[in-house]
Amino acid sequence: MKQKQIILGVDPGSLITGYGLIEVSQEGIKPLDFGAIRPPKLALKQERYLVIFNSIEQLILQFKPESVAVETQFVYKNVQSALKLGMACAAVLIAAARHKVSVFEYAPKRVKQSVVGEGSASKEQVQKMVQMHLSLKEPPMPFDASDALAIALCHAYYKDTVHV
Repeated sequence: MKQKQIILGVDPGSLITGYGLIEVSQEGIKPLDFGAIRPPKLALKQERYLVIFNSIEQLILQFKPESVAVETQFVYKNVQSALKLGMACAAVLIAAARHKVSVFEYAPKRVKQSVVGEGSASKEQVQKMVQMHLSLKEPPMPFDASDALAIALCHAYYKDTVHV
């Protein structure tokens, strides 16, 4: 393992895209930054995805992660939701590809299992465990950010996943 490795976790969404950056080293794992990308609600679709792309690109340029970890889509019945999530994910993938950053995908159950120990954990449970894993004074907010940190932690724990 390199001395230090930076991982960008992303929870893609067309209205809110969560992000979380962690640094993994021999000393442990520490949080670098986390938050949510919120394109304007009244913006055209293409403008919202451009905001996501530009924001992820800025994070990549600022923190220079070795890898980007994203959550695979979980869509029950709504095809429109699946399309919107797919386009948000594509914006993330293109930003990573543009800067030659490796991308890894994790299923929601695997993310929850790696952080909470239970594949059907609630968002509140994930948030609390992320807070504990990263020794944060407060729970990371919003849930999109705690989910993104969980995805980054999952990658830190399971780096054997195939590239997207």
